[in-house]
Amino acid sequence: MGVLRTPDDRFAALPDYPFAPGYVDVQARGMDPLRMHYVDAGPSDAPVVVLLHGQPTWSYLYRHVIGVLCGAGLRVIAPDNIGYGRSDKPTDPTAYTFKRHVDWIHSAITRLDLTDITLVVQDWGGPIGLSVLAREPDRFTRVLATNTILHTCDPGLAGKLEWPHHAAGDGQVVLQEALLDYVAYYQRSPELVPSFFLEAVAGPLSPDVRAAYDAPFPDRSFTAGLRQMTALIPLTRNDPGAVIGRETMTVLGEWRRPFLTAYSDGDPATRGWDKVFAEHVPGAKGQPHTTVTGAGHFIQEQRGHELGRIVTEFVARTG
Repeated sequence: MGVLRTPDDRFAALPDYPFAPGYVDVQARGMDPLRMHYVDAGPSDAPVVVLLHGQPTWSYLYRHVIGVLCGAGLRVIAPDNIGYGRSDKPTDPTAYTFKRHVDWIHSAITRLDLTDITLVVQDWGGPIGLSVLAREPDRFTRVLATNTILHTCDPGLAGKLEWPHHAAGDGQVVLQEALLDYVAYYQRSPELVPSFFLEAVAGPLSPDVRAAYDAPFPDRSFTAGLRQMTALIPLTRNDPGAVIGRETMTVLGEWRRPFLTAYSDGDPATRGWDKVFAEHVPGAKGQPHTTVTGAGHFIQEQRGHELGRIVTEFVARTG
């Protein structure tokens, strides 16, 4: 199996992203070790905040959040998922599975020996990061979820989500049409350009910011992981990812440490999940859950400084 590494010159002089690259070798079952990139910013002995991104972004998405957190004296670890950013990119799409994405982030956290973690998750960062928490909950002290979901296909989600995504009856599912269109587009489009989606949802963006989001993917040979991730969205109860999601939700049902939601008001794809988490997770009870106004799915791009302040206040209030 081939593995590509995006040339370093693609990441030269990115706007508002002055962070030196860090690397850690990560492991997943059935795969040779791969090199994962991460940002490590702020005081090395400070409380650590782990920021997990989703598709089609990388740690660049969190650049403004990182600045606020470091300014508050916190340490930030912001990895790039395998297949994204400056991390290694296997060229075989089938190398990417939901479980392996969880394995890779879990491997990074354990090899960096991170503990007392404040976990911040968005998009696929939620299913991946929360499933890592489910494996080793004692490494984590608090969670902030923003514009993310947890794939379960649970029939109990009926009527709770703006974009329905749940089982209904014997052998049936109810899915938002736009979700299926999105999955199909990623499988059929000859070219995938991340900045196209960022511009559509969080624009207008400057040309240099659009170029930064596209930097990890010089050509289509680098996009196997980008393309495959939508194919990993569980659409039925039988999907392996839905099984992982239900196992993770079971653990969250016993999570009594602080859990805060900070969703935007302009993201129908995830709207409703904030209330699902607030009702399901014991540690979410009594938390000052908030809605960030004037932002869509990529809340870090449009309201990054505000999200950073929410995280720092959360850490200070629950410390």
